[in-house]
Amino acid sequence: QVQLVESGGDLVQAGGSLRLSCTASGRIFSFDTMDWYRQAPGKQRESVAAITSGGATNYLDTVKGRFTISRDTAKITVYLQMNSLKPEDTAVYYCAASGVRERPGGPTYRYWGQGTQVTVSS
Repeated sequence: QVQLVESGGDLVQAGGSLRLSCTASGRIFSFDTMDWYRQAPGKQRESVAAITSGGATNYLDTVKGRFTISRDTAKITVYLQMNSLKPEDTAVYYCAASGVRERPGGPTYRYWGQGTQVTVSS
């Protein structure tokens, strides 16, 4: 079983910064991507940023230039550096790992973390 544990959520003023972390533990042989999603009250969950095992990144248009996703492969940890935060960034942020294999050639799975609250005050 694989577990994802997020941390770093907090209350911050508009214009401030936060760094979210997500560490994976358990039997992980490989993965395809690690992603950050967010879900604001009354809204659908949306993908914020993603990073592949090869290091390629992708961002939601509204966070480009403000958020940066990075990873520490050795620790199987992914980070989300969030700068110039806006009230509309307020949401629960979830980490996800996709295409996770526990052994070579084995089936792939997707795992989710429990979420961490980010609140940006105006």
